[in-house]
Amino acid sequence: MPDIILSWSLIATGAMFIIAIFMVTLRLLRGPSLADRVVALDLIGTLAAGAVGVYAIAKNEPIYIFVSIVLALVLFVGTVAFAYHLEKGGER
Repeated sequence: MPDIILSWSLIATGAMFIIAIFMVTLRLLRGPSLADRVVALDLIGTLAAGAVGVYAIAKNEPIYIFVSIVLALVLFVGTVAFAYHLEKGGER
């Protein structure tokens, strides 16, 4: 019984990730400002890190959790760099 619940929840989670990435991609394409696009791109990366985590659970491969963590850290550094750029007068 728990295996059935886990498999259905993984399928539902994967479907939600696909829907979320599609919706955020629309925001990335529509804009309207550079900050909106950067936040959308950051969210796509965060959703990808979450999807890698779900894949790690589905395949029972804990090594992929480290991939997800590294991806999340790189995304964080990119967001901080963009915030620094805006603070120094990047987009007006």
